[in-house]
Amino acid sequence: MSNLDFLARAFGISGGSAALGNGSEGSLLAARDALLRMNTAFRILTDAMPQMVWSTLPDGFHDYYNARWYEFTGVPAGSTDGEGWNDVFHPNDQPHAWDVWRRSLETGEPYEITYRLRHHSGEYRWTLGRALPLRNEKGDIVRWIGTCTDIHDSKMIAEENEVLSRELSHRIKNIFAVINGLIGMSARQNPELKPLAAELQDRIAALGRAHEFARPHSELSRPVSIAATLQGLLTEILVAYPALGEGRLVLTGDDPAIDDRSATPIALVFHELATNSAKYGALSSEHGRVDISIAQNDDVVQVSWTERDGPEIAGEPAETGFGTRLVQLAISQQLAGGIERHWLSEGLRVDMQMSAGRLRRVDGAPV
Repeated sequence: MSNLDFLARAFGISGGSAALGNGSEGSLLAARDALLRMNTAFRILTDAMPQMVWSTLPDGFHDYYNARWYEFTGVPAGSTDGEGWNDVFHPNDQPHAWDVWRRSLETGEPYEITYRLRHHSGEYRWTLGRALPLRNEKGDIVRWIGTCTDIHDSKMIAEENEVLSRELSHRIKNIFAVINGLIGMSARQNPELKPLAAELQDRIAALGRAHEFARPHSELSRPVSIAATLQGLLTEILVAYPALGEGRLVLTGDDPAIDDRSATPIALVFHELATNSAKYGALSSEHGRVDISIAQNDDVVQVSWTERDGPEIAGEPAETGFGTRLVQLAISQQLAGGIERHWLSEGLRVDMQMSAGRLRRVDGAPV
């Protein structure tokens, strides 16, 4: 295909360069000159890009590749025109690549896929392929413009990091198990410590669940049933209580995103509230109910824990235990918020405020 024909087709001029001959000689020369300049600019631009650039006709017929494509693949110029491009894909990736490409051609949806492309060295390297349709004034697709980006090195680093993350997570879970075992052993040797030991083991178990929930995950390792949100974490922490499945422990309202920065203090806070409720409050009663409402307003996340239909409360306890102080510290110091307890006769209500900026990192900001 001539340079002129390429640009004529790219801009939806039916008949290619021949269609430009219907005007006067001056108009024809001006049009040809404009198209040639555009064609030169297009090729210089695409050859200057670090990505491989390609283009197809509306039906998907590949008729243009930039210099980066031939440098990467090492194939002769023109050998991948038409459907020849699929031969440089890894055999295992070819069927999926065809399926995704055909769907884009049928629907006009943007094309995006990762696949392994054969490098001129013979190595298959992971590549990100993308393409968008070029439409005329009627909305008809007149050309597809696409790119291939070599992402092999970054993908290999990500896979190595995932292996390291799984190994680190495994070791951390082993540490939790060892600590739990040591506490249990101490309690057996000192029976008077059994109540305290049981509380400590429960808290450590809550930390273990929070760790598994919020640790860095890949798409394969991430728990599919849990979203990385406040309600997702609370559901995981509270699932051990029958009231959740019975509809007597209910989560409503907003669902802000969280990560490992906030998962540990949140797990400790709500484990403590649920444990106390199961011992003395609404969850200790067959008909007791707990409502957890969440509302986010800009950087402030408000959470209310409201108990009702449990044992009647006479008033605020005379003394506060270690768990109460633990909750206070977690909210104020780690989540940059505040907490108020209201000892109402119908049940305890706890109002908490947290900084949304402390719930998750923004743009990779450090803890």
